[in-house]
Formats: sequence, C-alpha cells, structure tokens
Amino acid sequence: MLAKLDQLANRLVELDELLMHPDATSNMDSYRKMTREHAELGPLVALYRSYQEAGNDIATAQEMLGDPDMKEFAQEEIEAAKATMAQLERELQTMLLPKDVNDERNIFLEIRAGTGGDESALFAGDLLRMYTRFAERNRWQVELVSASDSDLGGYREVIVRVVGNGAYSKLKFESGGHRVQRVPATETQGRIHTSACTVAVMPEADEVEDVNINPADLRIDTYRASGAGGQHINKTDSAVRITHLPTGIVVECQDDRSQHKNKAQAMKVLAARIKDVQLREQQSKEAATRKSLIGSGDRSERIRTYNFPQGRLTDHRINLTLYKLDFIMDGDLTDLTNGLAAEHQAELLAALGD
Repeated sequence: MLAKLDQLANRLVELDELLMHPDATSNMDSYRKMTREHAELGPLVALYRSYQEAGNDIATAQEMLGDPDMKEFAQEEIEAAKATMAQLERELQTMLLPKDVNDERNIFLEIRAGTGGDESALFAGDLLRMYTRFAERNRWQVELVSASDSDLGGYREVIVRVVGNGAYSKLKFESGGHRVQRVPATETQGRIHTSACTVAVMPEADEVEDVNINPADLRIDTYRASGAGGQHINKTDSAVRITHLPTGIVVECQDDRSQHKNKAQAMKVLAARIKDVQLREQQSKEAATRKSLIGSGDRSERIRTYNFPQGRLTDHRINLTLYKLDFIMDGDLTDLTNGLAAEHQAELLAALGD
C-alpha cells in the first residue's frame, strides 16, 4: 500500500508542475482531465502526509526514550502516534478502494409484482412511493417511464427514471426480492398474508451508443396506448414496444404522446437493461468469492422482509433489523443504504487483504 501511495504522491507533484506550466490550458480537454485527477488525488495525498508525520513523531519520540526525564512523555507520544497511524491507515485503505464507475449515474428503477396477486401489486405501489420519497429527500427527480396498473391499485410493473448525483451509489443494493407480511385490505378475517415484489436498479448509460445494440437485433412494434393521458393518447399508435431478439428483453413505453419520444425512452431503458445484464454477470463472478451477495444483483434472492404487524424490517444480507417500518416506507432509507454500503466496503477491504 505504501509503495502505491508514494507513486500517487509523486503523481500529484507532477500534476502541480504540469498545471502551472504556461501551456497547460492550450489543450482544454487535457487540462480538465488533469484538474479532475488533481482534485481526486489531493485529499488522499494529504491524508498520506499526515500518516507520514505520525511516523516521524514516533521516530522522534523514540530518540527521547533514553532521557529519564523525557521517557514517560515519549512513551505517551509514541502510543498516541501509533493510534493515529492505525486510524489513518484504515482511512487510506478505504480511499484506495476501487471506485464504481457507475456510482454517480442516474438510474432506471423497475418494480414488478410477484407472488401474492393484488396484494403484491399494492405493495409494488408502496415500494414506488418509498423510493420516490427517498428521492425527494435527496432532491432527485423521478420520471415515470412506463406503468402497468393493477385492478385494485398499485402496479403489476412500473419503471421510473431517477435523475440525481449519486443515485446509483445509494440505491444499487436494492435489486432483488422484497417480501411483505401484512393483512391485506381485501382480507376479511384478519389473516396475515405473504407476498413479494422484485426490484431492479440499473445505471443509465451515458448514451445509448455506449451499449452495442445492432438495429437488426431489434423488433419494434407500435400500438395504441391505454390508461390515463386524455383522448389523444388513446387515438394514436404512440406506444412503443422494443424486443431485443438475442436476449429476449422486452421494453415498452407509452408515457408520452409522442411515438418518437417513447421510442427514445424505450431505447434508453433497453440499453440500461443490457448494461445491467453485463454488470450482474461480472458481479456474480465477484460475489462467488465472497461470503455475502452484496452487489450481486441476483433478482431471485430474497434480500428483505417488511413485517407490518411488528413494524419490523429485516435485510437478510447484513442481518440488519429495524423497528421503524413506518418511517422507512416514508422514504427514510439512510440506515439501510449506509449499512449496505459499509458492508460492501468491508468486503472490498477483505478482498484486498486476501
């Protein structure tokens, strides 16, 4: 680790010299890349300098151990500096962890009703509200892409686009099976039912072109949209369905009156889904070497249980149980997102130590 930190410290010095050169701004693309790299390295190298200073403090204090009058003071200095170095080392290890290139991206969030019929569809609506309220707390924007309503309310399937810095970093561990235990509104005898929904969180590609999609592999159908939207939306073939033949992925979009806009939105979702498949394959290989499945993106895995009678939520991957279900369903997901991120970070640190 220290050798790598020395290299990064030297690189920062090199960047200082390059940025101070009179011709530094002659190539603005290169200049922006260097300033971005400098901004990323600055805090890390500053922390490393503090680590080195603590090491120098230990060396200085050890020289004073031979002086009887200074021995007790020197020992205290050594212990304090060692504790500082241990803390700084942990922080440096964390800062050196590989960064997820998708963390700052917008996302497409899909929620699908699973087992449980109408109750599952109602729970899908509750999950959408939960994530929407969480987005509001983070000042993110939520855009409806497509929705398939159920007869009693809720959704058989709903897709939204969440726009905001760090959306993927905070919600990427939400993919998987979400199980709910509660008394449905349609239950006359007060029995608790169990139903489930699946959630998929996919980073949005910068451009559709970022994902290699051969137009010959697509089947594009247009049809008359249904549901809310006024008379116009039901009178034209504005809805679009795109089928990616090699993977069988099907995307539908009918939220806009414009067929062109619906097609463009559907292509974005398709690109995100294909990118997501690639990410999950990579993450599954990585997860095979870990104890837990944080970040594996396994849709079939039951990741969480929402027990309404007990007001309890349990995330099974990190054995976290919270008795604040009402607050969580109102978008207070901070304890969950922080806990999952911390566990993932611990796994990455453990992998570095192997």
